[in-house]
Amino acid sequence: MNLDLNGTVAIVTGSSRGLGLASAAALVQEGCRVTICARGETRLTEATAELRRLGGHDRILPFTGDLSLPDVMERLVERTVETFGGLDILVNNMGLARGGTLLDTSDADWQEAFDQTLFPAIRASRLAVPHMRQRGGGAIVMIASIWGRESGGRMTYNAVKSAEISLGKSLAQQLARDSIRVNSVAPGSILFPGGSWDKRQREDPVGIADFLARELPFGRFGRPEEVGTVVAFLASPRASWVSGASVPVDGCQSRSLI
Repeated sequence: MNLDLNGTVAIVTGSSRGLGLASAAALVQEGCRVTICARGETRLTEATAELRRLGGHDRILPFTGDLSLPDVMERLVERTVETFGGLDILVNNMGLARGGTLLDTSDADWQEAFDQTLFPAIRASRLAVPHMRQRGGGAIVMIASIWGRESGGRMTYNAVKSAEISLGKSLAQQLARDSIRVNSVAPGSILFPGGSWDKRQREDPVGIADFLARELPFGRFGRPEEVGTVVAFLASPRASWVSGASVPVDGCQSRSLI
């Protein structure tokens, strides 16, 4: 399917590896001009080279910075618009949530989870919308989680991912008149080098094998590109009547009926 994304401009936050990089790759392969960003310059350079090998030689803008800081997020959007002439797509993929049980999780842990996940999505969306309005519309995609749709995972992660899904629904209703669609994707357990499941699998292969047999009906982890292709579809005109949705990409791992 031709997604009609050739020549469009996208920002993907948290995109030096994993789901963010896979989303950027899917967009690049559809002809998008894409800004990728991360804190670490070395990994960002590697990601840029990887995307350029996919055909995005002059269509990749790497941006290094801590996007939890409002002024850095502003510079990211400004650089993208200056370089590519506008903005059509925003993929919010930042996320960090530490802590344990209620009594083990400090106020600082809670604040960090929201500062590193929800607030960057809010700020990036607020900055992107005026540029999308100038283009006559656009698309925002939140990378949430099945643990934003139902209970599970770390408590702080559950809370911030639920908040992102709620934010996406609210923005979809607000921005429909501007022809800006907003959706979230809810990945399940995805394996990629350097990710949390990769670490757990190396530390406890027997326990992870049991987890796969018990929790994942297909008997395997998901792959980042399986999420990235859904992100690209939701960002495209082919999904013109999909807005306010939260789409599980989890191989039937979750238990929710909706």
